[in-house]
Amino acid sequence: MIKILKLCRPLIFIFALFVGIVTFGDDDKLSEKQELGIITKLASALIANSHYRQHELDNKISSKIFDAYFKILDPGKTYFTKDDVKRFEKYRYYLDDLTREGNSDFAFEIYQYYLERLRTYRQFAEKQLKKGFDFTKDEYIQSDRSKVERSESLAQLKEIWRKRLKSDVLYFRLLKRSMQLDKDNALKAAKKNGKVDKKAAEILEKMWSKQTPEQKILRRLRDIYNEMSQKSKLSILSFYLTCVAQTYGPHSSYFSPELEEDFNISMKLSLVGIGAVLTSDNGYTKIVRIIPGGPASKDGKLKADDRIIAVTQGEKPPVDIVDMSVTNVVKLIRGKAGTKVTLTILPGAKGHGAIPENITLVREKVKLKNSEASGKIQKIKDENGKILKIGIIDLSRFYLDFEGAIRGDKDFKSSSRDVANILTKFEKEGVDGVVMDLRSNGGGSLREAIHLTGLFIDKGPIVQVRNSRRRVSIKYDPDETIHYNGPLLVMTNKLSSSAAEIFTGAIKDYHRGIIVGDSRTYGKGTVLNVIKLDRLLRDYNKFKAGSVKFESEVFYRINGSSTQQLGVKPDIELPSFTEYMEIGEEFNENHLPWDSIEKIDHKYYDQKLATVIDDIKERSVARRLKNPKYKILLQNIKKFNEYRKRKNISLNEKKRWAEYLAEKKMLEANEKYIKQISGEDDEEKKEKTDLLLDESVKILADYIYLKDNSKVALTKKK
Repeated sequence: MIKILKLCRPLIFIFALFVGIVTFGDDDKLSEKQELGIITKLASALIANSHYRQHELDNKISSKIFDAYFKILDPGKTYFTKDDVKRFEKYRYYLDDLTREGNSDFAFEIYQYYLERLRTYRQFAEKQLKKGFDFTKDEYIQSDRSKVERSESLAQLKEIWRKRLKSDVLYFRLLKRSMQLDKDNALKAAKKNGKVDKKAAEILEKMWSKQTPEQKILRRLRDIYNEMSQKSKLSILSFYLTCVAQTYGPHSSYFSPELEEDFNISMKLSLVGIGAVLTSDNGYTKIVRIIPGGPASKDGKLKADDRIIAVTQGEKPPVDIVDMSVTNVVKLIRGKAGTKVTLTILPGAKGHGAIPENITLVREKVKLKNSEASGKIQKIKDENGKILKIGIIDLSRFYLDFEGAIRGDKDFKSSSRDVANILTKFEKEGVDGVVMDLRSNGGGSLREAIHLTGLFIDKGPIVQVRNSRRRVSIKYDPDETIHYNGPLLVMTNKLSSSAAEIFTGAIKDYHRGIIVGDSRTYGKGTVLNVIKLDRLLRDYNKFKAGSVKFESEVFYRINGSSTQQLGVKPDIELPSFTEYMEIGEEFNENHLPWDSIEKIDHKYYDQKLATVIDDIKERSVARRLKNPKYKILLQNIKKFNEYRKRKNISLNEKKRWAEYLAEKKMLEANEKYIKQISGEDDEEKKEKTDLLLDESVKILADYIYLKDNSKVALTKKK
């Protein structure tokens, strides 16, 4: 949840005095150094004084900033050695003083050293690529260097460079072999199931027809250096100030004026064009989340954890984006509505040895109405053979037309209104139970989380909010009516966060329904505030200064437990791929810890839910053990987890190729088997089975059966 903070003039004046920016007159022309100094002072002061942590900028924070800056420039520990870091140790406990004074010399000094090391790496690559590599030798490279120690010396670092270059060349060699294999089998496979994407091979063939792998790697290194060496001083400062901000919290950042557009994208958690959240991951551009209702969501092929390696605009040649900044990747992906963009990806589910696939999407504006709550009814038999009607509501976000609400529009758009209308239709249809599907719901409006919870209870507290001064406020259900008082089940996963966690936590605390899903939700229990520095400076000095974002408040459930870090645990866990992904607040450095406050008195809507939940869980486990589809799902999840845990990648071409063929054979066999047992002979005509949703419906049916037979009574509708 994000707030755009509006500051009153007295507060603006206080901040202006605090950082000493009123010493310049209206007609004074500031130098670039003066502007950077003012931004450094103001941004750091806002973070230190306004962040929820309420921690002064001291030696402890200084040490964290020191380490964070090396990490943000060199996350894979590929360019800086331990000796390099030692050279700058004099700054470790001095950055707090320098930053308060507006001195950012440290940031520029390290950055220049970083550029020198990039040049050294390019020179090393030119010599090493001419020598070539022995791909029959058994040696390995670490797939993830983020958690290893830095090399002791430049000599050790060069050995890592050699293996990295060898891995890159081998990668392209294997891609070319797989491309040829797919090309040879394309027509035959297409006749059977249309699975093979021939264009992926064609695009990659065009990419490599003009350049050898060695030439391609050198071009990439040249492009990286050119991009990094052309950064403006304000862009470099933004790296440093982001480190300052993120020592307080992982969601805190500084955005320079030239990144305002990308900042707005991150605020909306969507990219205009395809509808996806992107991040940089060890040189790759990785999909973090698919935005419901966008082109990628509608197409259904692009998934979280997929890595994009090339972007093709219409009929133009493909552009290699490996090691390209996310900012530049976004520029390539964006375009006019109605135009096509092709993404060449490495599927995340297939691990580091994945073979590329092509996904072509038609760009369009991701409209709110495409993410509206939707409802459908599914029929199922209980143990007595009785036909039950289960209403299923899919809610991808807690949306609200703020401007329409403020204007007093009669029909302003909101998720709670749409869900209320769906519940009214369900009531007319005589549903026996309702499933709220909040999987991958990234949150949204706090107001909507409160109003939506109120649809399922008569009255009472929904959530507690504590600000940086540790003052707690309680948010209550605004009305005493219940739109639906029958059996309820809520589906979540590790991507369900923020407002979704408030709703889920309240439903669980009230014993109002059953929660099923991953072992926990995301664990983002903070409110983010955004301050545009321009607004603070507008009366004193006219220059663009960027924005600061920071955590300002923390949410707590009515049972006193925070939703921060630990999220909300389900009553019944279901197997899923997201369960084994490193997703969630606990994986973010410097996250605010879980804690608790006093609980609020509240009633329980189903007094006997706790007594029947174990029985329901046993039935679910027994049912899944007998289901062949679940056996395949568990096998694929296990294999996926093995891929993720793989720390070393072989640099032996024969071994790597054999691993790929074995993985491909296994995945194709699984797909074929699932298709056979599902009777899905034509996937384009039949909707794929959602195993987790189907099991959730059965769990709710069990609950209804046990409730009816044990005379468990829910609160009557008022």
